[in-house]
Amino acid sequence: MAAGGPAAIRGARTRDLLDREPMLASRRVLLAVVVAALGYFVDLYDVVLFSILRVPSLKSIGVPDAQLVHTGALLLDLQLAGMIVGGVVLGVLGDRRGRVSVVFGSIVVYSLANLANAFVTSVAGYAALRFVAGFGLAGELGAGITLVAELLPRERRGLGTTVVASVGLTGALAAGLIAEFLLRKFGVGGFRYAYALGGIMGLLLLGLRVGLLESGLYARAEQSGAARGDVRMLLAPAERLQRFVRVVLVGMPIWYVGGVLFIFAPELGGAMGLAQRPTGGNTIFYAYLGVVIGDITSGLLSQRLRSRKRVIGGFLTLLLASVLALLTFGGRSLGTFYGLMCLVGFATGYWVLFVTTASEQFGTNLRATVTTSAPNFVRGTAIPISAVWLALKSPMGVIAATAAVGVVCIAVGLIALMGMRESFDADLDRMEE
Repeated sequence: MAAGGPAAIRGARTRDLLDREPMLASRRVLLAVVVAALGYFVDLYDVVLFSILRVPSLKSIGVPDAQLVHTGALLLDLQLAGMIVGGVVLGVLGDRRGRVSVVFGSIVVYSLANLANAFVTSVAGYAALRFVAGFGLAGELGAGITLVAELLPRERRGLGTTVVASVGLTGALAAGLIAEFLLRKFGVGGFRYAYALGGIMGLLLLGLRVGLLESGLYARAEQSGAARGDVRMLLAPAERLQRFVRVVLVGMPIWYVGGVLFIFAPELGGAMGLAQRPTGGNTIFYAYLGVVIGDITSGLLSQRLRSRKRVIGGFLTLLLASVLALLTFGGRSLGTFYGLMCLVGFATGYWVLFVTTASEQFGTNLRATVTTSAPNFVRGTAIPISAVWLALKSPMGVIAATAAVGVVCIAVGLIALMGMRESFDADLDRMEE
């Protein structure tokens, strides 16, 4: 036991299975993919739920119409702040205590927070619970992707992470459909049932913990005695810090879309002159329908071209064109608006490649820290992005401000991508010194 703890023992079991019982091992690897995919499904359901329920939930607890935008932005910022903090804390725990423990620990935290959110009666209570939920939601994707990437051989890990991301992203589609149904049936009070359902689904996932094995690569890192999950290692040397910053900046345009276009779609539709404003639920459904198709496409295309960078670059270019098309032609009709929003969602479908690349850019002793924190730092960029958008929309107008912020974010993402190394064939069995 001196050489490692329970995670090391589980990792050794993984290696033994791979060596002696390949059929059983493949089932255990499949279980890891299923758990990560379903965990991300519930994660995305809860992440986008506030975007859909922002207006009806705030009205239900008595927030005046004039304060809906700014109160909603405050609650979103607190949820994103929780994700930033949780991304670092849970990422460090993933490298120090194992990937599996973080997968299920994060499920417990965000499930309980969302159950409690069903009973909220004040903005202060709502704000506290969004922070806690964000903290828990931060760990699910990174730990799951890290586990799957380390269990699968390099030629298949891109397919595994594509399955996780694509199945998981359908959670956003489910959130759109379920929330719209509950709001129609119960009025603004339907938001309580939507949050409760998300919490229940998460707790049901805990039953799948039985039989899930830890990564063998993690076990070797634990037994090596090397420093694991040390955040200070991301700050020096400069090359490693630059590597991490590039990863975050490449993903940033995705949450310009998520933090502005998706959440404030009703306001965008009004600025475009649509007589009937887009609803949060329908916007999320059509946008994430595009995201799911885009993730599948980018994942398969990356396998075909044996490249992450080339596909990400193509999707960023498409994202710029689709955002400009939405802002130019989205006001023609509600159907056109939703159709172009679906195209924008498709162009953000390089999310799966972004997360996979994050896991491939760093050694085993920092992999969970990076793969868990990077997506949440990306989500956190929505805080300054939405703040700049809110500051610019009055003097510039909603459409011009949205275009200006979007062009800058996408340009920064493309520049960061140019300095990133290709990682398709990267060997994950390595350590950061």
